[in-house]
Amino acid sequence: MSLGRRLASLKLTVVGMLLLAVAVGLRYGDPDRVSVWVLVIPMALLALNLLAAIATNPRIHRRGGLLAFHVSLLVLVILAAIGRLTLYEAHVELLEGQAFSVSQVFDVRAGPLHSGELHRVRFVQGPWTVSYSPGLVRGPTRSTVHVPDGRGGWESRVVGDDTPLVLEGYRFYTTFNKGFAPILTWIPDGGGPAYTGAVHMPSYPLFDFRQVNTWTPPGGPELRLWLHVDAGLKGDEAWVLDGRRATARLAVRTPEGRVELEPGESVRLPGGVLRYERLSTWMGYKIFYDPTLRWLFVTSVLGVLGLAAHYWRRFGAGWMAARDPARSGRDWEAGLGEAAAAVRRRS
Repeated sequence: MSLGRRLASLKLTVVGMLLLAVAVGLRYGDPDRVSVWVLVIPMALLALNLLAAIATNPRIHRRGGLLAFHVSLLVLVILAAIGRLTLYEAHVELLEGQAFSVSQVFDVRAGPLHSGELHRVRFVQGPWTVSYSPGLVRGPTRSTVHVPDGRGGWESRVVGDDTPLVLEGYRFYTTFNKGFAPILTWIPDGGGPAYTGAVHMPSYPLFDFRQVNTWTPPGGPELRLWLHVDAGLKGDEAWVLDGRRATARLAVRTPEGRVELEPGESVRLPGGVLRYERLSTWMGYKIFYDPTLRWLFVTSVLGVLGLAAHYWRRFGAGWMAARDPARSGRDWEAGLGEAAAAVRRRS
């Protein structure tokens, strides 16, 4: 019991919270080099401290509502630690008409105990729109995706920044990162197989003035490309970015100079012919996985209910009496009678 009381000490609670604060600063300041265990260890210390307090403090474990509240706090700390250990975060950019694949994700951050099944996620990117208020203030993003319907077909869903696509426990949120992509075909000299690919230009309209990228086709030279987009951009008016309404000319630097292509046009370059097929769009997603989210919500609700029950038991009767004038009067008269009896006993 002496060891239990030491573990339940408020001084240990303060130490654990300070360590956790330092760990949060270190982890979020440099998440790539600071291990997640820097967060988990202070959480484990706080969980041990709270468990000891529940076991050794009669004011906690003998009062149902207060016990429920503290047990909920303990479970929240444990769930938060598990969430950090099983967390998965990443990004992906998908071309319209492209199916999702694990090989396309980047900026991956995964907890050491993550064991999800991202490889089972299947969906195809469809068209999307983004609404802007005057001043290019980004509003709702509506991205259409096609997911298997379980009957051999596909069904469409519309997702956005706050309406994720949830598959296999993974949440796909749209981001501000989206733009245009010219579809190009490279036909090498000598009769080799043609190669068709897409070049993702920088995010639009954030970099509408700098739609530049490079592409090196198989067996060909590195190409520097410029895309001149006409998407109806109006900075001082409300506007909807819709790639289906946009047009774009593609500029290519050649040994003879700069050449501009419309969709369907070609240019001969050293080693082959480059054809600008059409304009497409791409959407960037943030991928988030935390299996504890639902349980965190349920535990939080139970903790609030436990605390409410505790305070109701302590103060609810007095509050009800204060709202009942007749009862308040009777309690006042009874109090006066008890005071008078006490005076008579003293005299």
